[in-house]
Amino acid sequence: MKKIKSALISVSNKKNLKPILQTLKKFKIEIISSGGTFKKIKELGFKSKEISEYTKFPEMLDGRVKTLHPMIHAGILSDRKKTSHKNQLKKYNFKEIDLVIVNFYPFQEIVKNFSKKKRIIENIDIGGPSMVRGAAKNYKNVAVITSVDQYNDLINELNFNKGSTSEVFRERLCQEAFIETGYYDSVISNYFLGISKNNFPSKKLIYGNKIDDLRYGENPHQIAGIYAIGLSNQKIQQLHGKKLSYNNYNDLYSALEISKSLPKNVGCVIVKHANPCGVSINKDNFQSFKLALKCDPVSAFGGIVSCNFKINEKLANELNKIFLEIVVATGFSKKALKILKKKKNLRIIDSSKLDNTDFFDMKSNFNTLLIQSNDSKIFKNKDFKVVSKTKPGKDTMKNLIFAFNICRFVKSNAIVLTRNFSTIGIGAGQPSRVDSCKIAIEKMQTFQKITNKDEVIAASDAFFPFVDGLEKLVMSGVSAVIQPSGSIRDKEIIRFANKLGIVLVFSKTRHFKH
Repeated sequence: MKKIKSALISVSNKKNLKPILQTLKKFKIEIISSGGTFKKIKELGFKSKEISEYTKFPEMLDGRVKTLHPMIHAGILSDRKKTSHKNQLKKYNFKEIDLVIVNFYPFQEIVKNFSKKKRIIENIDIGGPSMVRGAAKNYKNVAVITSVDQYNDLINELNFNKGSTSEVFRERLCQEAFIETGYYDSVISNYFLGISKNNFPSKKLIYGNKIDDLRYGENPHQIAGIYAIGLSNQKIQQLHGKKLSYNNYNDLYSALEISKSLPKNVGCVIVKHANPCGVSINKDNFQSFKLALKCDPVSAFGGIVSCNFKINEKLANELNKIFLEIVVATGFSKKALKILKKKKNLRIIDSSKLDNTDFFDMKSNFNTLLIQSNDSKIFKNKDFKVVSKTKPGKDTMKNLIFAFNICRFVKSNAIVLTRNFSTIGIGAGQPSRVDSCKIAIEKMQTFQKITNKDEVIAASDAFFPFVDGLEKLVMSGVSAVIQPSGSIRDKEIIRFANKLGIVLVFSKTRHFKH
C-alpha cells in the first residue's frame, strides 16, 4: 500500500472533477495543478497550489512549458526505497508526488474539426504524456489516472484503503497509461504521415478504439473483439437484434463493400459466407431484392441482405418471409422497422452514414500484417477494351461492367453470370477456373429459365488461360464475356471468341479477391 499525500492534476477534459476533489480533500491530500485546471478547481471551491507557485518558475512559451520542470518530474519518478533518491530530493527541496491525474490535449478532435496545421500542432501535448509516462514507469510508488472513466475506480480505491492505493491497482493503471500514450503518439504520427501520403513507412503504427468484445471468433474456442481503426468511428448502427458475432461482421462488411459499389440508392446484395449469392440493380427496389434472391434462393437461407436504398413496408414484409441473419440498408421507414422487429433475433443495421472510400484492407497471420489499399475503383468504359470482332451495344457494355464489378467481390477463382443487371449464377473460390464455370452454370440452370432471346453475360476475375472455360460458358448460352488481359494465350482466346461470334472485352486492370 502507498499512502497518497500529494496529487498533481492537469487535465484538458475538466468534467466530473468535483467527486475526485471531494475524495482528495477527505484524505487531506495536497493538490498541485496547472493553469486552466487550477482555475477550475478554485471555481469548484477547492484548494490547490498552482504549478508556477509550486516550482517557483513561471509558465512560458505561451503555455508550451508548464509542467516540464525537474521539481515535477523528480517528484514523480523518485524511487521511495532508494536512500540516494530521497537525499537528492531533500538536497533540492523537492517533494514526492504520489498521484498524477492527467488527460491530454484533444488532438484527435482538433484534427477532425479543424484544418489549419498551426492550430493542430499547438494541440500536440508534451507535458501531459511526459508526466504520464514517468508516473507509469514508477507505478510501484505512483498512481496515474489518464481518463475521466477511471475516476470512480480511484475514488473506490482510496475509500476502501483509507487514502492509499494497492500495487495491483497501480499496475493496472500503468498498463492503461502506456496504452494511452502509445495511442496518442500513433494518432499524431499518422496525422503527419497522412499529410505526406506516406502510407507505408518503415515502421507502421496502427491504433484503434474497441467497439465491442465479441462472443467468440470464427469458432467458439477463439476469442475476438472489434476495433475502429484510426480516426474513423463505427459508422453502422445496429437498430435491433442479437449482438453481431465475428462471422456476422465478416459477412456484413463483405455485403456492404459490394452494395456501396453500386449506383446511389439502387441495388440489393445477398451474401453468404462472405461471398455474394445474388445481386441486382433493378431500378424497382422490390424487384431488385426478388431478382437477387432468385439467383440462388437456397444459399440465401441464413444469409445477409444489404440494400443500397431505404427499405419500405412492402419489402420488409417480403424479407420476413425468409430466414435471414442480418438486414442492412441505407435507412428504414417506420413501418418497415416495426415489421422487421417482429423477428426477435434479426439484426437490423442502418448503413446510411457509412463511407467506403479511403480505407485499407488488413490481414494478419503468424505475427505479420498484410496491408493494401482497398479495391474501390469506379469502373468507366475507358478501363476496358473490346477485342472481339463482334462489338457490344451500349446496354451490353453496361451489363458487362456490372458483371465485372460484382466479380471482383467474389472469392477467386470467380465466375459471375448476369442477365439484365442481375446475377443469375455465381461460381466462387475454386482452385480451377473451369470448376467455377461449372458451378455458375449449374446455379443458373437450376434457378433460371433461359431463352434464346436472353443475353447472358459472363465475367471472370482473371484471364482464361485455355479455351475450355470459355467454351463451357458459350455452350451454356453466354454471348458476351469480360475478363482481364495478360495471358500469353490472349490472342488464342480472342480467335476462339471470334470463331464463336461472341463479344469479348478485356479489362485493363485485374481484380482478385483472395
